[in-house]
Order: sequence, then structure tokens, then C-alpha cells
Amino acid sequence: MGAYEGKELCKHWRISTDRQKTGDEYGMLINSLFHYQGIEMADIHAIIISSVVPPLVVPFIKMCERYFHLRPLIVGPGIKTGIRLNYENPCSIGADRIVNVVGAYEQYGGPLIVIDIGTATTFDVVAKNGDFLGGVIAPGIGTSSEALFQRAAQLPRIELVPPKNIICRNTIQGMQAGIIFGYVGQIDEIARRIKREMRENGVEEEVKVIATGGLARMIAKESATIDKIDHFLTLTGLRVLYERNQKGRPHEDR
Repeated sequence: MGAYEGKELCKHWRISTDRQKTGDEYGMLINSLFHYQGIEMADIHAIIISSVVPPLVVPFIKMCERYFHLRPLIVGPGIKTGIRLNYENPCSIGADRIVNVVGAYEQYGGPLIVIDIGTATTFDVVAKNGDFLGGVIAPGIGTSSEALFQRAAQLPRIELVPPKNIICRNTIQGMQAGIIFGYVGQIDEIARRIKREMRENGVEEEVKVIATGGLARMIAKESATIDKIDHFLTLTGLRVLYERNQKGRPHEDR
């Protein structure tokens, strides 16, 4: 979550998703975060939301209407993206993927591979002209490690930090090496295959690889293909989408 004034990201926060929370609970949580940073809810003039958790969309809308007295703009079908979605069913593309592609192309141009390292790991491919060409969806590193813990009775839940060696002499480091280095290998191999396919389709320019997400920094340190980390890529994309859908209306710079 972030607060912008014009194009400047003034404040940002990271909170966990809880499907059980009501709009009132989220309203009180956000009010506390704002109060700590010296922001009043009345300072906010517009809200845009990207959600891939459908049960929370209605609570978020109610929270915005009750505590901010604003109707939020929801990223979804009908929103002006400014990019062409070359996808069999554009409505099936996750809102987070669209937002990331918009933010990445706005800042870095194309062609691009945008990797979002989250609950799932998504690879989104952007052409030189900004078209969304498609991509890849893989299990996230946290999802994979949690599945290993739950399915194997004798394996513990571990902290996701890379060990110093690939040949490990205890179970925890062995799991860390397998999960993290295996995940890095997955990312690098998929990125290389995407680049190769783009070259075969006539793309001559260097394809930049941009990574975002909570674990992006750790993975990028081990990766041979990631060019840049942008932790605020999603927030940038949300700002750009808001601007593209609010031209000519009051407070379009807020």
C-alpha cells in the first residue's frame, strides 16, 4: 500500500492479506498506519485497488466508502490500461500482472520480462511497443517451501536464507539450498527460454529483466538473468493506471 502526492511516493506499507478481516477492521488498521506517519484520511483524494483475492474486493470498497468517503477505482475489465493484451482471454489475466506490466513499461520501456516473486511467481513479457505478449506462472518460493514442510513429516519449517554451500551437512541448510538455488535455477532457465523465443520471433533489442516482490532482492543476488529490482513496481503501475483513467477530472494529480 502506498500514498502518492503527484508522482512522488510519499509513504508505503506492507501488510498481510487476511480474508477474514472486515472492511471496518481494515479501515482501523489503515487509520493506525496513517496516524503513525502523520497522515489524515481526509488528505486522500482518490484510491485505486488491485486485488487478486475476490472475497476482499467488496470489504475494500466498503472500507473506502465508509472511512475515506471515496469510491475506489478497481483494476479489472473495462479499465483503460494503455497497452494491448495479446492474450486468449484478457479477462483472465490477474490484476497484479497488468499493473506490473504497466508500471515496468512506463519506467523502463520494452522489450521486458517482468518477474513478480510472490505467492505465485509470474513472468510477464512486454514487447518494444508495450504490448503484453503473455507469460509464465510458477509456484512461489514460499508456497513451495510450505508444501515441503506440510507433506514431509520429518522436515521442519525453515527460514528462507541461502546457505554458503550447495553441498550441505545438515537438513535445514539442505532444504534452504534445494529451495533457494532450485528456485533461482527455475527463474534463470525460464528467463533464458523467453529471451530465446523472442529472438526467434525477430526481437533484436536486449530484453531487460525486472524483478519485484518481497523476496526479489535475495533471489536477484543469486540470479544470472535479473537486471534490476524494483520493489515499488506495483505501486508505480497503480499510479499510472489511475492517471490514465482520471484525465480531466478533479484531483488527477493526487
